[in-house]
Amino acid sequence: MNQPAPAALRAGAAFRWPGGARVGIVFNIAYEGWSEGQVPGIGPMGNPLRPGFFDANAASWGLYGATRGIWRALEVAARNGLRTSVMTNGVLAEKWPDTVRAIHRGGHEVVAHSYGMDVIPVYLDEAGQRENIRRTTGLIADVTGEAPRGWISPRGTGSPIHARLLAEAGYLHHGDCNDDDLPYLAREGGAEIVAIPLIMDVNDLPSAIRYGNNARAMLEQFEDAFAAMRERETRSVMLDVTIHTHVYGRPAGAWVFDEIMRRVKAATDVWTGTRLEAAEHLLANRDALTETPHAAG
Repeated sequence: MNQPAPAALRAGAAFRWPGGARVGIVFNIAYEGWSEGQVPGIGPMGNPLRPGFFDANAASWGLYGATRGIWRALEVAARNGLRTSVMTNGVLAEKWPDTVRAIHRGGHEVVAHSYGMDVIPVYLDEAGQRENIRRTTGLIADVTGEAPRGWISPRGTGSPIHARLLAEAGYLHHGDCNDDDLPYLAREGGAEIVAIPLIMDVNDLPSAIRYGNNARAMLEQFEDAFAAMRERETRSVMLDVTIHTHVYGRPAGAWVFDEIMRRVKAATDVWTGTRLEAAEHLLANRDALTETPHAAG
């Protein structure tokens, strides 16, 4: 059954990033954990175990993010003087509060990422979705001292009602969408929330794990996309650069995150910031937005 798209205010031709920049870059760190007894659905070995068996290899691979990967990613960001948006599961605030506290103290945005990677909103009824939002928000707020303003679901997959539930819970923005080059203001059921597409073009997980590329391939993908955006596009655009702490939080991949940050910093015509800053900028420039009606059912 097709769901009608929510009405939206989208960025028009006049929209620009802070400082008049056409190109906006957001650096994301995916810091991910799983509920007790759950493991990543994919792992480095490539051949999944038979159903019903606990995959200790995948579980250990995923734990690298909390033991080493998050610290290396934060070190890279600090070295470059850049703030990132860190997708953070509630279970990590529960089990590894020192890491979540370090993210917040480092000036990064903590983006709620559901309780665990195995808790995907579309699988929950409305009551379950509301409880997951409440639980995740509370666990992060208890550690950082403030509630997160942004949310991205595992897989970037919410539900037909999840954006409205987030808005009702006080969230300013979410990333469970892929239908634009820029943030937009979504309206549904009397609620408003900024939708910031999670752009997957420069992302270590599909590049390295799904397609088997080496780390340098991600750098090349960035270089090509960055050049095209600066030299060929005429309207404003945005690009996410994303690493996962259990994937390119490792030495073999973290250098790419570092190198991309260095290249972005050297470009004087580009804006960089967090997803929260992108949402706030959009709201401060509502006059550059145009109405998009509901899609036909």
